[in-house]
Amino acid sequence: MRVHLVNPSDVAFGVGVITPRWLYVLAAATPPRFGDPHIIDECLEPLRPEDVQPGDVVGIGIHTANALRGHEVGKIARARGAYVVYGGIHATLYPEEALQLGAAHAVVKGDGDMAWGMVLDDIARGALRRVYEGGRLGGNQFLRARWDLIPPDSYMWASVQTVRGCPKHCSFCSVWRTDGQQPRQRGVDAVVTEITQLRRMGFRFIALADDNFYPVTLTDIALAEKQNNQERLAELKAMRAERFHLMERLAQLPGDTVFFTQITMEAAEDPQFLDSMRNARIKGALVGIESVTEEGLKSVFKNFNLSGEGLARRLQTFKDHGVHVLGSFIFGLSTDRPDTFQATAELAQKAGVTFAQFVMMTPFPGTVDFQKWEKEQADNAPRVDGVPVTRYWLIPGSRRPKLYTPHPTMSSEEMRMRTQGVWDRFYSLGEIWKRAHCCKSLKSRLAFVLISKLYRQMYANTGIATDSARRKSANRWARWLAKPCRKLFQGVPMPGLEVPRGKELAAAPELNVIP
Repeated sequence: MRVHLVNPSDVAFGVGVITPRWLYVLAAATPPRFGDPHIIDECLEPLRPEDVQPGDVVGIGIHTANALRGHEVGKIARARGAYVVYGGIHATLYPEEALQLGAAHAVVKGDGDMAWGMVLDDIARGALRRVYEGGRLGGNQFLRARWDLIPPDSYMWASVQTVRGCPKHCSFCSVWRTDGQQPRQRGVDAVVTEITQLRRMGFRFIALADDNFYPVTLTDIALAEKQNNQERLAELKAMRAERFHLMERLAQLPGDTVFFTQITMEAAEDPQFLDSMRNARIKGALVGIESVTEEGLKSVFKNFNLSGEGLARRLQTFKDHGVHVLGSFIFGLSTDRPDTFQATAELAQKAGVTFAQFVMMTPFPGTVDFQKWEKEQADNAPRVDGVPVTRYWLIPGSRRPKLYTPHPTMSSEEMRMRTQGVWDRFYSLGEIWKRAHCCKSLKSRLAFVLISKLYRQMYANTGIATDSARRKSANRWARWLAKPCRKLFQGVPMPGLEVPRGKELAAAPELNVIP
């Protein structure tokens, strides 16, 4: 019995941007008696059906965007006589779908770090169950990934997780429902040890693949103080201190190591935290800006963000502290108007955002937005090839609508065209070259241009294109650009690198708490 772990994708670029961490965590969760699992990341190359033999086990991790391809893989594997097991966010939300449409023998809901070994043991003794509850593990139970199994010369960035869960409740996000609102921080020693292993292998650029790297805000602490909730206050301060301790340890790694993470806008209120990020060489962060208007932010439950000039100042604060922002904007909100697109493009330029992504509003399963949308559609949902749009992930990508909720003033095609126009403007060669001056050398600036063009090909043309021919063309260009881009991120392996040993966990710097 051989174990296969598959990350499904209907687009293969030959080179991946960021390592799909879950594959290598489940590899670590595979008991040694089953041997090293065969890892297939279809972002690199598609699954070869002939590699799957009768009696093998095929584990498939799916999120909503790749669920359709995941089901195809499951059916291929089952037809080959293998046991098929699904996990991931989408399978957690829709276990019956994987069982009915994906040819699954079993589904793991929640965290798979501990449950995966149980599944394999049950298969070996002929007692496989249909559904396994992985639950939400504590940070001290997170497994370290099996990076020794990674194929060479395949990824630009490595990935390490330091915290799961997010205390926010944004209407378009499912994380707080699937991973919980109580952040589960992983031990600093475990994180730094794993990062050291990756740097030994030659990875210089590492994504801290967290739901929210800034899980405790100054406002959270101020509220606990105001309520005189000493237990909560102590918990928050301990979590904050551990973040600073982690960053102090990261700062001791080789000076060419660069980190990127995901964070909320509120970090701009916390200069001490941003300074620690800079010292730790966390040089970039994805920040969910979503909308540039106050009305838009209210509509997605993100009132803690600022709009207009205040938003521009906050974004500039990140840059002033050495943290480059990948700004994420959403178009298709009911509050959007034709002039919203131009205003968004202008603000992104004015605020000095280094990279940006402009996505069309999509109601994802598990979110408040999806729940509301599905209820509104009820028995009148339009169908594509017989599939209701409320199950749009079961519709081939080129056939899916680009906008799922009718807009009060603009058509779906107008929204798509205006969104594409913002991508085109932000990633025009002239604008990219202006932003490239954040790099010191000419070589670095040219690399910045190449990477910007690759990012646009991967995340704009493949997602907004309305026909399969354009998607295929974009994929070819991205595949051509990806290999030289990977070399720009590659570092010299450091096999003798020792794990940096920091001081004992100390209190975080004195707080400048917002009243």
